[in-house]
Amino acid sequence: MSESLLEVKNVSKRYGQQMALDNVSFSVAPGHITGLLGPNGSGKTTMIKIIIGLLADYTGEVRICGHHPGKESKKLVSYLPDKMALPAWLVVREALELYTSFFADFQPTRAHDLLHSLNVPQDKRISELSKGMQEKLMLVLTMARRAKIYVLDEPLAGVDPAARDLILSTILDNFGEDSSILLSTHIISDVETIFDEVLFLKAGVVDLQGEAEVLRSQHGKSIDQLFREVYRC
Repeated sequence: MSESLLEVKNVSKRYGQQMALDNVSFSVAPGHITGLLGPNGSGKTTMIKIIIGLLADYTGEVRICGHHPGKESKKLVSYLPDKMALPAWLVVREALELYTSFFADFQPTRAHDLLHSLNVPQDKRISELSKGMQEKLMLVLTMARRAKIYVLDEPLAGVDPAARDLILSTILDNFGEDSSILLSTHIISDVETIFDEVLFLKAGVVDLQGEAEVLRSQHGKSIDQLFREVYRC
């Protein structure tokens, strides 16, 4: 098996006449956090759907710990969607019970501890939680798994600025050296300090990629400043 937990090689995906991804290649090594960056329509969502096994009609190759996306790889990937994925009538503690029954690597004790640290009440229905609290709940459910790859789609979007440092520390404290994180976000200034590598997608093409510190040094700019430059209209 490759040293990288995630290998994407020459992946292309077309929707009719539109190329959503065009010959995209990158890898994610154990213990690393990779930022998947780009504006709306850049191909980020399509790439994520391929990695988590929701899209199969693409060309190129994707391997997760040596497996093509499918039944085996889904056991290794913990996915945080950008929208609430659970029924609004579920009570928070019932959501934990659901994940416990569904995922063999889910750790209920760890989830309870994370809910407590993030001040998410366990006796309320999801519909009674604020958007920020709902996102914290989904983050807890995602990070309480012992996965190999955590795919996080906009984990800070609905969280107030005061809580973002807490969310970032929760992410950093709850993945091990033998796992990796692929994080897609538009809120780059608050999160770029945790990136080991970044990948800029533009109209489905890799426009810029590399180690975050190297890119900062080469360009004399922060990742957020680079993003604004690359995607300036």
